[in-house]
Amino acid sequence: MTQFLPRAVCALSLAAFLAAAPMGAFAQTDAASADVGDAGAYLAARSAAAQSDFGEGVRWFARALQADPDNAELLDAAIVSYLGTGDFPKAAAAADRLMALGGRSIGGNIALLVRDAQADNWDAILTAPENRKIGNLIDQLALGWAQFGKGRMSEALTGFDAVASTDGLKAFGLYHKAIAMAAAGDFQGADDILSGKASGPLTVNRRGILAHVQILSQLERPADALALMERTFGADPDPELATLRAQLSGGNRVPFSIVRDAKEGLAEVFFTVAVALNGEAENAYTLLYARAAYDLNTRHSDALLLSAGLLDALDQRALAGETYALLPPDHPSFHAAEIGRAETLFALDRKDESLAVLKALTESHPDLLLVHLAYGDALRRDDQFLDAAAAYDKAIALIDVPEARHWSLFYSRGVAHERSDQWAKAEPDFRKALELNPDQPQVLNYLGYSFVDRGENLTEALDLIERAVAARPDQGYIIDSLAWAYYRLGRYDDALPQMERASLLEPVDPVVTDHLGDVYWAVGRQLEARFQWRRALSFEPAEKDAARIRRKLEVGLDAVLTEEGAPPLTSVTNGN
Repeated sequence: MTQFLPRAVCALSLAAFLAAAPMGAFAQTDAASADVGDAGAYLAARSAAAQSDFGEGVRWFARALQADPDNAELLDAAIVSYLGTGDFPKAAAAADRLMALGGRSIGGNIALLVRDAQADNWDAILTAPENRKIGNLIDQLALGWAQFGKGRMSEALTGFDAVASTDGLKAFGLYHKAIAMAAAGDFQGADDILSGKASGPLTVNRRGILAHVQILSQLERPADALALMERTFGADPDPELATLRAQLSGGNRVPFSIVRDAKEGLAEVFFTVAVALNGEAENAYTLLYARAAYDLNTRHSDALLLSAGLLDALDQRALAGETYALLPPDHPSFHAAEIGRAETLFALDRKDESLAVLKALTESHPDLLLVHLAYGDALRRDDQFLDAAAAYDKAIALIDVPEARHWSLFYSRGVAHERSDQWAKAEPDFRKALELNPDQPQVLNYLGYSFVDRGENLTEALDLIERAVAARPDQGYIIDSLAWAYYRLGRYDDALPQMERASLLEPVDPVVTDHLGDVYWAVGRQLEARFQWRRALSFEPAEKDAARIRRKLEVGLDAVLTEEGAPPLTSVTNGN
């Protein structure tokens, strides 16, 4: 049977078969010894390459190459920047020049393979010389799809079988064999592979499951297709899945559209590898494969979303936003792209635009929980807690029966209520989150710390926080909560070692450092207390906290507590 995992298989075994040459060789070159015609452009290009700033890299490499067009290192690094921006024609042109100089580039070879496939030049792929190789896995799968493009089905299937017989790569070869058979109309043969009848259980990614669903539909087995979706995705309200369910339930035959021709098959090769590499290889390297997949198949929304996500992870937020924006509004994954685009805008400090994108999305996709959740999270990050709580209200209203996985929704709404001084609403949300996930350390800590901060339910608070510490013993902010609970209970000697430990784990956190100062004061170490308060001020605390710290430095903690009408410091030994 087909098994589903978020990532395909065997990322670790991929390394040996990709045989990838190291990227970024240009960035490691000694600028002082490099013989380049435009040193300023060279240095700017090198800086851009080091930061994976592909847009600036394109600009400066082009200028540097004008002065030194036959510099192989410049060409190699320029190719990576071109691919990073998605400009495959320019990358291929640079690769041609590099090859003419006797050089070799993995990125260049990817660009040349994509160019040949775009032109249906399958002979060029089948007869590519040794210096055009990318890696064993890519090369073998590409040969299989090139044979498919030539109409040689037997040769194509033989090629995929060769990949499947390689240790660690069985799933790759069988998956591509199955979708090639489906693209050729042999749906029964494809189902035999994906169902595990032909060669045993097969692990595939999300697209593999969708391919199998479409194949079952073509075999007029809608009930089996729906059952496969239920086993894999459950009640996931994703629009693409919802549309597919509706088509199958309505008795409509769903076309096989995952791969329609050899070009899209090669796109699937690049995407399959990108998914396997994601999180296992450098993001800039994985991006080359994701970009290639989308260039070959602009219907491939998964490749586009992966490319944009990788760019975001590389801090190329503007380019990530441009990539997200390529998905049209009528696409089933438009909401995912818009959520991603809003995240990039927020990171670029364009918060109003980010919130506007998400607000519009809540209006165009009012039935999607994920959309309201994203809007609530963004409002909460912008300290708009009342509006955030309202957004979470709409998300929670879309849940028929809350399940364990929904704990974070109630927790997030509880935080929004607590931060907007609505404790009467916050506490039930935290308790609901714990009902759904009793040992969740974030919730245990937040509720426990809130009780401590309010001077309420201190015995329960200590129990909650101790459970959180047991679950996350190396989280400084949770250790701080435990120490603060001891402090509020008057157990200063118990609080001190825990607060010092929290400070080691969170050395530049203004709240933890401020708390450490208070504990030092409580045990009579006033010079150390003042030192920690000064440190806390240097870490730029919120202005309200900063004003209180400055007052403590002026008159001491005892006087501040008196001014606030708070109880005086009273030590309790050993919890008695």
